[in-house]
Amino acid sequence: MDTYRPFLHNSYQQGDIIIGGITSQVYSVADTVSFREHPTVELTENPIAVLKNYQHALALEFAVKEINQHPKILPNITLGFHIYDSFDNARTTHESTLRMLSTRHRFIPNYSCGIQSNLISIIGGLSSQTSFYMSTILGIYKIPQLTYGSFISMLNEKREFSSLYWMIPNETHQYKGIASLLQHFRWTWVGLAALEDDNGETFLQMLISIISQNSICVAFAQRIFQSSNIIDYTSMIEKWYEVYIVLIPSKANAIVVHGDPQCMLSLRWVLYTGEVESSTKTLGKVWIVAAQWDFSSVTYQKGLDIQVFYGTFAFPVQTKEILGFRYFLQNRNPSVTQGDGFIQHFWQQAFECSFPNSDAGTTGEKMCTLEEKLESLPGPLFEMSMTSHSYSIYNAAYAVAHALHAMDASRAMHRVMPNEGRLHSWQLHPFLRSISFNNSAGDTVSFDENGELTTGFDITNLVTFPNNSFARLKVGRLNPQAPAGKDFTIKDDKIFWHRSFNQVLPLSLCNENCLPGFRRKKKEGEPFCCYDCYPCPEGEISSQNDMDFCIKCPEDHYPNMDQDKCVLKVVTYLSYKDILGASLAFSSIALCLVTTLILRMFVKHRNTPIVKANNRNLTFTLLISLLLCFLCPLLFIGQPQKMTCHLRQTAFGIAFSVALSCVLAKTIIVVLAFMATKPGSWVRKWVGKRLTYTIIFSCSFIQLGISALWLGTSPPFPHLDLHSLSEEIIMECNEGSILMFYIALGYLGFLAILSFIVAFLARKLPDTFNEAKFITFSMLVFCCVWLTFVPTYLSTKGKYMVAVEIFSILASSTGLLCCIFFPKCYIIILRREMNTRERLTTRRIV
Repeated sequence: MDTYRPFLHNSYQQGDIIIGGITSQVYSVADTVSFREHPTVELTENPIAVLKNYQHALALEFAVKEINQHPKILPNITLGFHIYDSFDNARTTHESTLRMLSTRHRFIPNYSCGIQSNLISIIGGLSSQTSFYMSTILGIYKIPQLTYGSFISMLNEKREFSSLYWMIPNETHQYKGIASLLQHFRWTWVGLAALEDDNGETFLQMLISIISQNSICVAFAQRIFQSSNIIDYTSMIEKWYEVYIVLIPSKANAIVVHGDPQCMLSLRWVLYTGEVESSTKTLGKVWIVAAQWDFSSVTYQKGLDIQVFYGTFAFPVQTKEILGFRYFLQNRNPSVTQGDGFIQHFWQQAFECSFPNSDAGTTGEKMCTLEEKLESLPGPLFEMSMTSHSYSIYNAAYAVAHALHAMDASRAMHRVMPNEGRLHSWQLHPFLRSISFNNSAGDTVSFDENGELTTGFDITNLVTFPNNSFARLKVGRLNPQAPAGKDFTIKDDKIFWHRSFNQVLPLSLCNENCLPGFRRKKKEGEPFCCYDCYPCPEGEISSQNDMDFCIKCPEDHYPNMDQDKCVLKVVTYLSYKDILGASLAFSSIALCLVTTLILRMFVKHRNTPIVKANNRNLTFTLLISLLLCFLCPLLFIGQPQKMTCHLRQTAFGIAFSVALSCVLAKTIIVVLAFMATKPGSWVRKWVGKRLTYTIIFSCSFIQLGISALWLGTSPPFPHLDLHSLSEEIIMECNEGSILMFYIALGYLGFLAILSFIVAFLARKLPDTFNEAKFITFSMLVFCCVWLTFVPTYLSTKGKYMVAVEIFSILASSTGLLCCIFFPKCYIIILRREMNTRERLTTRRIV
């Protein structure tokens, strides 16, 4: 089995003061300690290089080079650096940290012998575990540690942070940013995936708490195991597939992933294994990566398709382009570097070539020509632009330099170095905590009271290409220092979605949205984001998706057909412009004209026997009252006004009471006239005009009294009825007192029934001067009309209710006119020979 010597894998540059660095460029698995033999420092298996992380060491070297060339920062002091690889392994990380504290080339911590380096601080590490392993040692010596990776959830007590500085903002801000992103795109059904460690558990607990407060549900919370923890390859494949069948088939299209950079390697194998095992192509998902996760590949993964990550959102620390860094990388070559123990192994892994007499293991048969260029490498292997991790390392080096410069300016350094020749790193803490400066890109670098960098996060969108290269697009920003409401910004028009979504905003919901017009109801036994959709009740609307409650429209509005908005109700009344109103008005006027013609005819033939029979004056009074009855409907048509409301019912009631009084008087006169013809009858003295006028006056006066009482107590008034019809506002005359309305109507019914009874009893009297049969028919029509009117009137609304009353007035009045007067008109016009006293006394009136 191949072995690898990790402590030959380092980079060094001499200086008056040394900045240490712990990077994670190689991943490997160490032998299990058996306690049967002295543990070796060699790592079993050929180590796997994460080539992109080589830039981290170069970023520190580049920063130190810039600082040494800067005329105003530490002008009399030269900085150096010493960088080790942690191998992402606890044993190696501890040993690398201890070697930092030893004399170079001799592993004897706390022993000064020969040339001792002036170590001032250490920058590292990338993963939270590496940072934790380092802090357990550096915290003892009070050596400032500037970590550029993830937060360390294991350090939960403030006293353990005394020597630790984070070159990233607190991850809580990032969790709030993720919740804002989910809210912005209305993704309420999301999946969570995290490494199976303490940091992963902290992430799940905190993010679930935050997103739940924002009405977002968790579809699943999946743990991703570290592939290095499983030796059996078959078990590894099975576990990867178990994770795959949770992540991909879920209806959650948005998946938030948290982990260290190595988590990307495991996730790519999860997706690759799932595709192989299921023989299906991975469906499009929106990946949202949290913490300091970088999109990287190892050499043997570079053939894996990365299109599944198209459209991924990431939250790296806010970065800007550093001038000169790309040129620095372009000129990087094993032939021109000294003290770089990383480059040879990197070069062989990156370009799949080998150097003569190399003991780092070859990855290809061809020899390295040293003409290879870093810019030719694909993005997942190596990037030419500075990554967020490298940017943090660059700022960390400058933070140490500015703190040293401040210390030098305070002359504290000069009081120590001449005597001992060595600077104590713990003396840097007061200056490092209060440091604040602008880097070469213009960003402000400073720490808060917890030792966390006061900066924000970029929101980047990953665009991948068929050749497995990619580009990061900045589409937004998360600025925790900004006022509430302005701390999260994103530009939707710059976002690229996974190709399976056809560049349409994807949905991530437990079920389809409840569209406007529906309300949602929670499904029993399921999270609150899962619900059924029910139509809004009648009269209510919902104007947005996923409303919990439907709302009622204002009184002057009504729901449209889809029940998603309120429409202004139309004010309606029986108008002359309506066909119905115009027809009724025309009928009313036409019948008035007919009545007028009949009246004129009777006046013209007033001296004929047919007119003089049964009291000529009474006939004229009846015709005039019918004429007024036909005019009454005109008060009901048109926009209701206060005056018309007062007049319509009272005028109709009084006119009809006069007409019915005349009919009653006619009927009574017929009966009394027959009785008066008998010898010695006492009725003779009652027959005459006085009785007729008494009947008309008394009956009409009662109706007049009812109308006066009605107007004096609770008169009708104009009213807007907002509730009777769902889509219309009825402008009507409110009757004021419904009781008085029915009393007035009932009194007319009483007169009609009384007239009907008297006429019915007198129908078989001798025909001479007898109108009883015609009055009987007219009262029968009258009663039928008004008996039908009551239920019809109560069952209609709006202008149709008014139309029913007008029709009843016209129909009952027409019945009186036709039954009583048409037979006489027939004789006057067509049978004039019958209009003589002799014929009327010997024959029936036809």
